[in-house]
Amino acid sequence: MFKRARSLVCLCVAAAIASPTLSVANDIELPDIGTTAGGTLTIDQELIYGDAYMRMLRNSQPIVNDPVLNEYIDNLGHRLVANANDVKTPFTFFMIRDRNINAFAFFGGYVALHSGLFLHAQSESELASVVAHEIAHVTQRHLARSMEDQARRSPATIAALAGSLLLAIASPEAGMAAITAATAGSMQSQINYTRSNEKEADRFGIATLAKAGFDVKAMPRFFGRLADEYRYASKPPPMLLTHPLPEDRITDSRERARHYPPMRIQPALDYHLARARIVARYAGIESEAALDWLDRTEKKAKPELVPAFQYGKALVYLDTKKLDQAEPILLELSKQDPTNNFYLDALSDLYIAKKEASTAQTMLEKALSSKPSNPVLTINYANVLLKQDKYEDAIRVLQRYTHDNPNDINGWHLLSEANIALARGDEDLAARAEILALKANWNKAIQYYSQASQIAELRSLKQARYDARIDQLMVQRDRFLSLQ
Repeated sequence: MFKRARSLVCLCVAAAIASPTLSVANDIELPDIGTTAGGTLTIDQELIYGDAYMRMLRNSQPIVNDPVLNEYIDNLGHRLVANANDVKTPFTFFMIRDRNINAFAFFGGYVALHSGLFLHAQSESELASVVAHEIAHVTQRHLARSMEDQARRSPATIAALAGSLLLAIASPEAGMAAITAATAGSMQSQINYTRSNEKEADRFGIATLAKAGFDVKAMPRFFGRLADEYRYASKPPPMLLTHPLPEDRITDSRERARHYPPMRIQPALDYHLARARIVARYAGIESEAALDWLDRTEKKAKPELVPAFQYGKALVYLDTKKLDQAEPILLELSKQDPTNNFYLDALSDLYIAKKEASTAQTMLEKALSSKPSNPVLTINYANVLLKQDKYEDAIRVLQRYTHDNPNDINGWHLLSEANIALARGDEDLAARAEILALKANWNKAIQYYSQASQIAELRSLKQARYDARIDQLMVQRDRFLSLQ
């Protein structure tokens, strides 16, 4: 479900909290690798900043709200986090629809992956090497360390410093433009610090890869291929602006990987399923071009990976309403692997398109009996109930879902849709208010909840719930504004 990510206007992520007079090009000397960062931000403060940045990103970037891809990224990321050192924050992994190769991490354990990264990483271990590197940036608190040194040398507020740092990470072209306007000495101090951070993140990342059971040689292999491809490019991808790849860094990572015993890693089908889904739905190419890529890549693939390319083609057929071509492929794939969420999600879409939502309901109920509360299955199940006009049932499912997954915009959208169908204006307003709050639109969210409270029966439990939520949102808004 949720076949296409909505295109949002790209705004500067840090604009709402960065000082307009502060440039990334401040003449600074950044801290040594051993600095603890305790003098600037506490872990709790990092969590507050991270939450604020994430809300701003939801409002400014084309975040991919795809339940199946989110589950895959989340599982991969937390497999790595479980094997990382110095983990002090929870981690959140998400994808931005952008064909440029990039990944970045920021306060509070948030790690963003561009969809273009999947098009260049040829294996799950290569993707995992990038994710492990970003996890290390968080666990080693590289942003906080940089802020610690800047706070000692600059009269700017912590909020402005934090904003400028995020600008350089999330909008590397803007960050690099500011750096090139600085003096040569300032540029060199920035680059040297970046390189030392990158090497440290590589070192911790390789250790995490090994402990998590991935191929450690994937890191120098992917980075080396990236460096070779863009060595003479006039406009390198954003990842190379924020993560420079000088030869000594690649050599260093290759030497570190050599000290680990060789591992025989089987190809990960789920990675290639995710990759095929991105090609079919998020690469920004026409259906014929997607089918051509899937065909060409399938011919070179190992037999065990062929289902991924068949799945990708089925999605293209499904999205172009060629249901007769999509159905036999999906049925065969499901027969081979009946509990695979990639296939169950696509079959759910197929049955809805064929006006056979009851078949999808039966299929999902069976799947949920073995994987209760699974987010992918649950959100599809709620959608199937809506398509059958079973609004009360859908609302019961979605109330539980949004309680367990409050940051998933999909759940709130469906809850709004169900309440609109039942003419429950107050509950619709409340669901839309939650979406607004997730995008840092605090005043509008509070306004919607206030309207819902006015509609609700006087002194009812529902009205009390709305009023309590208004109080919570006002506290969150004031905390968010205090960061400016």
